[in-house]
Amino acid sequence: MHDNAPGQIPVPPRAADPSCNAPAFTLRPTRFSLNDDLVLSAKTRLQLDECLARLRFHRTIYQDWGFAAVDPMGMTAILNFYGPPGTGKTLCAEALAGHLGLPFMALGIAELESKFMGDTARNIQAAFAQATETGALLFFDEADTLLGKRLSSVTQGVDNEVNAMRSTLLIELERYEGIVVFATNFAGNYDEAFRSRIGYHIEFNLPDLAAREQLWSRFLVEQIPLGSPRDLLLSEAAMQSEGLSGREIRTCMRLALPKALLAAEHEGGPAQLQMAHIQQAIDEVQTAQRQVAIPNTHATKDAKRAKALLGID
Repeated sequence: MHDNAPGQIPVPPRAADPSCNAPAFTLRPTRFSLNDDLVLSAKTRLQLDECLARLRFHRTIYQDWGFAAVDPMGMTAILNFYGPPGTGKTLCAEALAGHLGLPFMALGIAELESKFMGDTARNIQAAFAQATETGALLFFDEADTLLGKRLSSVTQGVDNEVNAMRSTLLIELERYEGIVVFATNFAGNYDEAFRSRIGYHIEFNLPDLAAREQLWSRFLVEQIPLGSPRDLLLSEAAMQSEGLSGREIRTCMRLALPKALLAAEHEGGPAQLQMAHIQQAIDEVQTAQRQVAIPNTHATKDAKRAKALLGID
């Protein structure tokens, strides 16, 4: 892919020293483990393991078997984590960095946007340059704002800016030798040029019954005093929390624990977590799902949203 192929919006060339007048993005050590901190469906874990196998068996695939002759980007792994909010996409990206022993660089449009023409594209270049220098896993959250369809009818400077940002990202993905993870709740809005460059599209679904029981077991830590046998609580909570994400199940625990303490205060007995407290918390979260969530119209308003996120009127 040439930097300025026909039909592309010209993008600024990468500076000889990307650190000059470029932002420094935050690297953070990883806090999570793939094996200890994630509850994934069998399908999601299999897809993730296949990606890891390509990295682990790189010498066999690309040197011994000669695949490097037709795949010069063999050291680049581009993943897309997509699915409903709260299903563990960001957690998995950070745990993946930890598993590989890499620093974790998490970015969103807020870190990349600029009100000055051309600077958003330069910020993207700077992020890739810093990731190359540090060996970081590069993670883009809410990636649909970056990977959306490029505007075919360019009528003003702001449209050029959106297209330049996306063209720059395409070029950087072609140049980059490392690991990039995108995460989105709206993968259907990706531009085809981005979709075809992503090697692994990994779906994160809402947890099934078995996964919900694992999640409740993780959050129901051993020190919490229980008013019923643990196994019964886990089984009942898993059945009653269908349709909740892992994040929402954790929220249920945050809501349920104070209920147990308040009940003990009012009744004068020892504080113990009962299924009634958990059920009340589940009901509250499910009510919020129905009454607070705003219907998504993202896909039909991509250009408007991208411009707003870029900070341009």
